Amino acid sequence: MANIHPLSIVEDGAQLAEDVQVGPFCVIGSDVVLGPGCVLQSHVTIRGCTRIGARNRFFSGAAIGCEPQDKKYHGEKTRLVIGDDNIFRENTTVSTGTVQDEGVTTIGSGNLLMANVHVAHDCRIGSNVIFSTNVGLAGHVHVEDFVVLGGMSGVHQFVRIGTRAMVGGASGVVRDVPPYTICAGNPAQPHGLNSVGLRRAGFTMEQMNVLKECYRAIYREGNLLADAIREMDEISAHSDESLRPYIEHMKRFVAESPRGIIR
Repeated sequence: MANIHPLSIVEDGAQLAEDVQVGPFCVIGSDVVLGPGCVLQSHVTIRGCTRIGARNRFFSGAAIGCEPQDKKYHGEKTRLVIGDDNIFRENTTVSTGTVQDEGVTTIGSGNLLMANVHVAHDCRIGSNVIFSTNVGLAGHVHVEDFVVLGGMSGVHQFVRIGTRAMVGGASGVVRDVPPYTICAGNPAQPHGLNSVGLRRAGFTMEQMNVLKECYRAIYREGNLLADAIREMDEISAHSDESLRPYIEHMKRFVAESPRGIIR
């Protein structure tokens, strides 16, 4: 049976795995499912139609499964789905989805959301991301795996951030950030390949060199995106087959960007 502090409230209908630990002054709503090994420290609120996987940790003041902060929301039953092994530090807030999108906010696994992070309605967060203190994501933001967002950064609604990108602190991100790149500023501007992050992740020199070629194609002065896409096709055609998935991902991300990429 779950270890629930007597000063916490667990509403009828909530489903808690046998080894869940709930500290004092927590509130868990009736439509919440908490997987094995989850820990709620104190003063944590989890509400809404929220499904949470295994071994997630929630620190004091976290508010998970909040109603969307959207004036179009009128009480529809929308969802929040969270994977495994995530850490939600103090005062983190995560909203459920809205019916104007797919009705669900999703967070993958192995993520660290530091204090005062806000994840708005309909966001899709991948796995192994780090959101530093005071990061704010507006609605419908998509963040791929292994992204790092610096503290006090804000991300505009509908923006996408590609895998292994890094956003510097206090940045305002109003356009899509291509995979493997680094950016900073308000508005955020590109500052090259995320070389340090890629090296730490074990990328080979060959992989990094081909990504640098793609970056130069995208950001060469005077190059239109159509020109960059053609250049990346040529890079792919002349590269080893093992490198093509990286090139194709970068090309596809840029080609399908509805908001346009940072410039």
